[in-house]
Amino acid sequence: MQNSSKLILIKSLHTLIWIFFNIVIFYMLYAVIVNKIDQWLWIGYGLFVLEGITLLIFKMFCPLTVLARNYSDSTKDNFDIYLPNWLAKYTKRIYTSILGIIILITIYRVLN
Repeated sequence: MQNSSKLILIKSLHTLIWIFFNIVIFYMLYAVIVNKIDQWLWIGYGLFVLEGITLLIFKMFCPLTVLARNYSDSTKDNFDIYLPNWLAKYTKRIYTSILGIIILITIYRVLN
């Protein structure tokens, strides 16, 4: 398999995982807004804890980003994923903020 094909495969997989985590985080946001504190919310938290541990292990980089670096010299933030460059650049900040809101609302819902 050529390097360009490997990069396409990595970018595709990375994008699919990103879409999956979008579904998870927006379900979590929905769940806390409508006070649906269920097993899926807690599973979502578990997935984000695993993602956080993974990012810590890889020095705040996704392992797919590290792998994709072997097949690209691009300096763009979206070299490893099919997202607009601005979104790839700020994804961690955006989703950490949303997760923070989810945590705050969850605490409120659980304590009331």
